[in-house]
Amino acid sequence: MPDAPPDIQAEFRDFFERHHAELARLAHLLLGSSDGADDLAADALVAVWHQWERVRAADHPAAYARGVVANLARSRIRSLVRERRRVALFSSQRADHVDDPDISAVVDVQAALVRLPFRKRACVVLRHAFDLSERETARTLGISVGTVKSQTSRGIAELERLLGSAHGGGQQPVPGTPETVRKLHPGHAGGNGR
Repeated sequence: MPDAPPDIQAEFRDFFERHHAELARLAHLLLGSSDGADDLAADALVAVWHQWERVRAADHPAAYARGVVANLARSRIRSLVRERRRVALFSSQRADHVDDPDISAVVDVQAALVRLPFRKRACVVLRHAFDLSERETARTLGISVGTVKSQTSRGIAELERLLGSAHGGGQQPVPGTPETVRKLHPGHAGGNGR
């Protein structure tokens, strides 16, 4: 919308300034690293700008933008997985290939989040780090509220197992995992019980 009226441009600029940091943080948590998170958030905002007339008329423009970030993150993760598979296939065909040793390391929450399947990770991040309601999370991801509930519950349980085993606890869950996830979002002001 390069020829948009100045008031529309100002409105989007305000939206950008209010939501860019949040969208970059969401991208960071969904991707599992800061590499490319700002770029992904910027790409999402460009997509939002191209649909701004429709987005600004929506009930929840920020939820739409979060959904764009989630979709772009999912695409990027799929691309990375495909690339890693190609590299692994190439490496396994080398005669001098030596398997990397299985190294046990302390797993922090972000590293554990990366190990979750995308939908569980997205539900846990949106519900606990971004403090969205089940309905807002469902709207953002384009899934049902029931799916949000089950994926969040399973994701938290899996995180607790991952963190418990990383800290020598075997299959013992780590209490307070949702609160730990909340701390990943610097703007978190406490739970809302939704």
